[in-house]
Amino acid sequence: MSAPTPRPGRLPRSPVVLGDGQWWLVGRGGSIPVSDPAFTAVLDGFAQSMAAADRAVAGLRTRQSESSTSDPGDLGDRR
Repeated sequence: MSAPTPRPGRLPRSPVVLGDGQWWLVGRGGSIPVSDPAFTAVLDGFAQSMAAADRAVAGLRTRQSESSTSDPGDLGDRR
């Protein structure tokens, strides 16, 4: 089973961009493609980890907002 492909775009707080399935290092002087397979594997893993963290945070925020909108009169087992 292969890992999911990272989504295109810039990795947060980095000079690295994924576009058309290719990682690029971006700087003031221009861009160069990343061609080292070991480095691209690390970038893929990092991008997948960031996406998983974003999903986890979104899930926590959803659960938090759902619990804050529940009936405030319902004390449940907290009495």
